[in-house]
Amino acid sequence: MVRTQIQVTEAQHRRLTRYAARLGISLAEAVRRCVDAQLDHDETLPTRDERIRAALAVCGKYRDSSGETRVARDHDRYLDEAYRS
Repeated sequence: MVRTQIQVTEAQHRRLTRYAARLGISLAEAVRRCVDAQLDHDETLPTRDERIRAALAVCGKYRDSSGETRVARDHDRYLDEAYRS
């Protein structure tokens, strides 16, 4: 096991201490579990490249049902009209 020193805020320390006490584990084990949980979660998220590919895949794919074709160009005007009504 690697020994390292980290700093947490007072609020984080209180939450970690309560979490550890509730589970009956050490503060160090609580930190390890929280780190593992976050890293496991992050590994399930799409990568930046995957998010970009998904966004590009829908660009221009759908037409405006009202027939508008200049929505991007006239966005500010349409938004202004929407707020006024």
